[in-house]
Amino acid sequence: MKEFKNLIVLGPLIYALHHFEEHVIFNFREWRLRYFLDNNTLSTEEVLIRLISLLLIVTFVHLIKNNRGSAHIVLFFLMTTQVVNAFFHIFFSFYYSDFSPGAITGLLLYLPVNYLIFKAAFIEGYLRSYFELILLLIAGSVTFALFELLGPKVIAYTILLMPFYYIFMSKTQKE
Repeated sequence: MKEFKNLIVLGPLIYALHHFEEHVIFNFREWRLRYFLDNNTLSTEEVLIRLISLLLIVTFVHLIKNNRGSAHIVLFFLMTTQVVNAFFHIFFSFYYSDFSPGAITGLLLYLPVNYLIFKAAFIEGYLRSYFELILLLIAGSVTFALFELLGPKVIAYTILLMPFYYIFMSKTQKE
C-alpha cells in the first residue's frame, strides 16, 4: 500500500469523510458565511459530486497513463482540494478563534495521507525536486484562493488548463 498508484485511491475516500465532517456533523457553510463572501451558488452536495468525480477521473487517467504528467495533475488536484484546504481550516480556526468544520479531518486525514502520497511520488520519480513540490503548492494555493474569491467557475478554467499542463509535463518526462 506504499505505492503511489495505491495511495491516490484514498483521495476520494478521505474527501468524502471530510465532506461528512463539514456538512453532516457540523455546518461549514454557516461558519463560512460568517467570515467570507457568499460566492458559491452550488449546493455542498453538488460541489462534493463535482470534485470527487474529477478526482476519480484524474486518478483513473493516471492509473492508465502512469507518467509524470498524469501524476502531477493528481498531485495538483490533491494539493488544491486537500492539502491547502486543510491549512485553510486549521489557519482560520485559529485566526478567528472559532472552530472551522473540516479542521479535524484536515489535520487527521488530509495531511497524513497526502504526506504519504507525496512521499511515494518522490520515491517513484513523479516528483523530482522540492522545487516541483513548491510549484504545486503555489499552484494549489492560487487555485484554492481563486475558488474562494470567484466561486465554482474556477473549476472549469482549471479543467481547461489541465491538458496543456499534461502535455508539457509529458514532454519533460523524457528529459
